[in-house]
Amino acid sequence: MAAELLEEVRQGHHHHEDEECCCGHDHEHHHHHDHDADEVFTSWGLETNRTITKEKLESLLQELAHSEKYGQVLRAKGMLPDADGTWYYFDLVPEETEIRTGAPIYTGKVCVIGSNLKEDELKAAFEA
Repeated sequence: MAAELLEEVRQGHHHHEDEECCCGHDHEHHHHHDHDADEVFTSWGLETNRTITKEKLESLLQELAHSEKYGQVLRAKGMLPDADGTWYYFDLVPEETEIRTGAPIYTGKVCVIGSNLKEDELKAAFEA
């Protein structure tokens, strides 16, 4: 999922497809669309079996989209289960988020792309 998200950031668009997630790989990329060429982007990934409520996911996505609490987030997507068995698929692009329900998968996945990402804070937020 990381490679596809990096390409989306580079092209300035996003998709709503269910894709494989990045899992702990760091990727550096010089980006040339709406950002300085010297700015470096990294990806952060997580697989988790923790559940999340829709309300908590909405709140977390708003923080990712509208603050720099977790770094400068340009793109995020993933799928996480609720305790009731509902799976939430989410997409985040600058200042816009979407949450929808989808088919269950074997584990929750999250991928975030940005600069100066605060990986420990991201992990704590998604595994709380």
